[in-house]
Amino acid sequence: MSQEINKKLFEDRKRTNILSNPEQKYISYLVPRIPNWISSDGLTAIGFVGSLMILVSFLLAEYVSRPLLLLGIFGFFVQWFGDSLDGRIAFYRNKSRKWYGFALDIVMDWISTVMIGLGYVFYAPDDFKYSGFALVSLYGWAMIISQLRYRITDKYTIDAGLMGPTEIRVVICAVLLAEVIFPGSINYLVIGICAILFIINCIDTKNLLHLGDLKDWEEKKNKSVPAHEAEAEV
Repeated sequence: MSQEINKKLFEDRKRTNILSNPEQKYISYLVPRIPNWISSDGLTAIGFVGSLMILVSFLLAEYVSRPLLLLGIFGFFVQWFGDSLDGRIAFYRNKSRKWYGFALDIVMDWISTVMIGLGYVFYAPDDFKYSGFALVSLYGWAMIISQLRYRITDKYTIDAGLMGPTEIRVVICAVLLAEVIFPGSINYLVIGICAILFIINCIDTKNLLHLGDLKDWEEKKNKSVPAHEAEAEV
């Protein structure tokens, strides 16, 4: 039964991230157990609460006590829970709204990213605050690439090779834990994450432009074929 559920839930997208198999199995286990009174929009709201918890954890760590930064790890789990299940629960219940869900997902992802970046800006000292701005900008760049790829290929993917949103959450949670154990380490780790994101975005942008070039040539080729020849081929 779980294999049937797994196939039904993920037939609309291909995942390439490292944790895709265990993640999909866990989601397949959770979806049938979500109470009917919790809607897909309700799960989106839960994901937003998780992002708010992450923001609050940075503020508490800055103004109360650094170990409260660990609240952010729980916040990332709550965010993952809402963000990963909202679209899948709608799909499972045959209540999916493709473009509504797509638009809502993108908007909420951006709001969550800004909230997390803002939290780090409050927490980071001196010039390290700029790396928070860079992190948000680079993630925004990655989101734009994802939407343009969808527009060009008509295939929606949320992973950059082996890395997806879940892996990014795990990495940031590890960074938060490291900061509690080794104060100040987050500042250099965020810079490292920004450098990696920059390289990934450059590679993805190059690949995106290649896909766009191929589509341009394909459209030109189709336009150059006379109508009677196209009908004959059909």
